[in-house]
Amino acid sequence: MRFGALVLAGALPFALAACGQSETATTAEANDATAANEVASANDSAPVAASGAQGFVNTVAASDRFEIETSKLVPSSAASAQVMDFAKQLIAAHTASTAKLKAIVAKDPSGIVIDDQLSTAQQATLEDMKSKKGYIFDAAYLAALAHGHDQTLTKLKNYAASGDNPALKEFAAGLIPTVSEHLEKARTLTGKIGPHAQ
Repeated sequence: MRFGALVLAGALPFALAACGQSETATTAEANDATAANEVASANDSAPVAASGAQGFVNTVAASDRFEIETSKLVPSSAASAQVMDFAKQLIAAHTASTAKLKAIVAKDPSGIVIDDQLSTAQQATLEDMKSKKGYIFDAAYLAALAHGHDQTLTKLKNYAASGDNPALKEFAAGLIPTVSEHLEKARTLTGKIGPHAQ
C-alpha cells in the first residue's frame, strides 16, 4: 500500500509538469497563430483581391489615385522646390495614365470596371502625410513614392509578361519606362532634400 502511494506521489509531479508543458505549448501555439493572423491582416491591401485583368486594373487605378492624392498635398506641405516640381510631374503623368486606362476599359467587352479604392496601407500613408510639414513631409512623401512605384513596377512587369488581356498587357509594357523613371527620381531626390540641400 505504501509502495503504491509512493509511486503515485512520485509520478504526480511529472504528470503535472507534462500537463503544464502541454498547456504552455498550446498557449504559445495560439499566440503564434494570433500574431501570424495579425501580420496577415496588416499586410492585406484590400478586403478581397480581384484577379487577372480586373485585379490589374484596380491596382493601377489605386496607384494612380494614391500618387495624385499625395502629390496634391505637396504645395501646402513641402519645403523643397525639387519635390514641388516632381509632384507636378507626377500629377500630370498619373492623370494621363488614368485617362488611358479608362479608354482601354471602355472598349473592353469583358465587363471590366475601374475601382480605384486605396488599400488600407495607402490610405494610412496618405492620412499620415497630412500631418507632416516641411522637410519631414518631403522625406515621408519621397519614401512613399519610392515604395509605391517599386511595387507598381513589379506588377506592371508581371502583367506585361503574363497578363490575360492583350490591350492591358500593352498598356502595362508602355507604362514601365515612366514608372521606372519616377522610381529613380524619387530615390535620387531622397538624398538631396533637407535644410542644407541645394
